[in-house]
Amino acid sequence: MELRKLGNTDIQTAPIVFGGNVFGWTLNEKESFEILDAFVELGFNTIDTADSYSHWADGNEGGESETIIGKWLKDRGIRDEVNIITKVGSDVGQGQKDISEEHILKAVDDSLERLQIEQIDLYLTHWDDDRTPVEETLGAYQKLINAGKVRNIGASNLSPERLKASLEASEKEGLPRYEVFQPEYNLYDREG
Repeated sequence: MELRKLGNTDIQTAPIVFGGNVFGWTLNEKESFEILDAFVELGFNTIDTADSYSHWADGNEGGESETIIGKWLKDRGIRDEVNIITKVGSDVGQGQKDISEEHILKAVDDSLERLQIEQIDLYLTHWDDDRTPVEETLGAYQKLINAGKVRNIGASNLSPERLKASLEASEKEGLPRYEVFQPEYNLYDREG
């Protein structure tokens, strides 16, 4: 399968990325492993998840998808063959969306532990909180990149104004830049 560069990152990906929000919600662990096995056997290599998946399901608190993916990666021993994208910023019990430095620095360690990996290939701001200065969020990502916990950063669900402010802060302050933007726009939902 032909791989493509993902945004302005160093990530090489197949043209389809698997969205892992179904793991631990509509698919149990065994079914998730079967889907992931079939996905990589077809030549695909990038999985997208979030720390909040699937907190909305009865009995879940968030992190279920990352946990299943982590078990699968460890069991299959193919970490070097798969790109992992995960996200931070959703309300996962703290009572609000949160992209503060304090929250990000804790959340990344929780995600790494659940995923059973040393480094996240692409870490996305899942939701904006409109309270945290963009410089604080990007500064937290700088710490994670420097520590080797994150390779690249991106954003999802940011307003155009906050995305623009983030890109300007990156340039002006020498902070990491969102190299990928993941808007909610697809063939089904064209208003995102």
